[in-house]
Amino acid sequence: MILLHRMRRIRAFFGTMAGQIFLILTLGMSVAAIIALLVAEQTRQHDFERVRRQRVVASAVDIAARLRRDPARVEAMMAAHNIIGAYPAPAGVALSDSDPDLEMALKDRFGNGAQPEAGQVPVGLCFPDHGEQKERAAGLIGAPRPDCWIVRFTDSAGARRAMALTFPRIAKPPSTIFNPLYLMVIIAASAGLAILVARIMSKPLRRLERAAEAFSLSLDPEDVPETGPEEVRAALSTFNLMQRRARASFAERTQLLAAISHDLQTPLTRLRLRLELVENVELRERLLADHQAMQSLVREGLDLARSTEMREEWSALDIDSLLASMAEDAEDLGQPVRFMSGCGGTVRVKPNALTRCLGNLVDNAVQYGGGAEISCVRSAGRLMIHVRDHGPGIAVDQLDQMFEPFTRGASSQPGGRHGTGIGLTIARSLAMSFEASVRLRNAENGGLIATIDMKG
Repeated sequence: MILLHRMRRIRAFFGTMAGQIFLILTLGMSVAAIIALLVAEQTRQHDFERVRRQRVVASAVDIAARLRRDPARVEAMMAAHNIIGAYPAPAGVALSDSDPDLEMALKDRFGNGAQPEAGQVPVGLCFPDHGEQKERAAGLIGAPRPDCWIVRFTDSAGARRAMALTFPRIAKPPSTIFNPLYLMVIIAASAGLAILVARIMSKPLRRLERAAEAFSLSLDPEDVPETGPEEVRAALSTFNLMQRRARASFAERTQLLAAISHDLQTPLTRLRLRLELVENVELRERLLADHQAMQSLVREGLDLARSTEMREEWSALDIDSLLASMAEDAEDLGQPVRFMSGCGGTVRVKPNALTRCLGNLVDNAVQYGGGAEISCVRSAGRLMIHVRDHGPGIAVDQLDQMFEPFTRGASSQPGGRHGTGIGLTIARSLAMSFEASVRLRNAENGGLIATIDMKG
């Protein structure tokens, strides 16, 4: 179970931009480092072979210069092994695998007429008795045999010369490219740098994400600081401009609704005065009820518009004192509202928004359930305020629909005493302004529970 959870977290991480940047940089830098090591390895091998050829060319040029001055004496010294590293070339040794690079270097030193031939041969072909000499020499048992080259060329007198040149064997350094330790160091270093780069690159986007989330909860968020690379600053600036335009658009809409509501008050007042003159009592009561519903609809529609752009400062609030005072105020007005239990401490909210949100939930509980019971609990860093009634409840498949504007329960009649059907919509909008949520659920033993869930 734990392994499955970790696998899901890893899969989710690589689905993010930071995870993809991490993966691309880790693979890219690891491959680049390995390719760089391959190039360095090839360069080192080339330098190794070049140094070996330079030693052969230097020795061949030295022996050729000696032969040019005193050929008989130098040949005798080479035959007697008196010149270390230079000996007469054994007869019958064919250079089946010549070294073109070495021959080109010799041609540059000897001239084109020298027609040099050169190549490396097994040391046993140069000195068949080398093994016996090694056994007679102290400290040479088990030592590697020297490398041997055969060099043939035509000297300035037209004579064809051949010599065997030997050098102590230089061990070719082993390749470290595919050493597990080196690969682990490369991958670890690449991963560390990739994590750092991914965090730096995704930080502005996370800031933009938090700002977008705050804007979705409230139309009064703070502007995002426009810092970072030029492209990031441009994106943040555009986002801030979008926020300001959205706020201006909602403010204009609210002002328009307020103006319409104000202008409707006068004709609605005149209409009520005229309705009072209707002689038929039953008709007058029905018309006055419709008039009251119209006034409530205008007033609550304006409240809904204002709730979406409510601007208020955050402050710390004693939650138990607020709940207790709301219950006492409701009881003073004759409403069956009780404060059942508190959760202690303070909470950082927008006080007026919380008060209005809670007030709407209490009003709904009183209207539809005959009374309200207010309680508060804390759990896992969250604070939840419950408003419960003992009414008939709501069908499970209709709970979410209750937050849609002008949606009412089955017991509510249009134009009746149960309101306009936007009380929960206003409560949800107010809760979003202080980063909270409102949800409904049916109680186990009857009734409905409305919960305000916020940070504790």
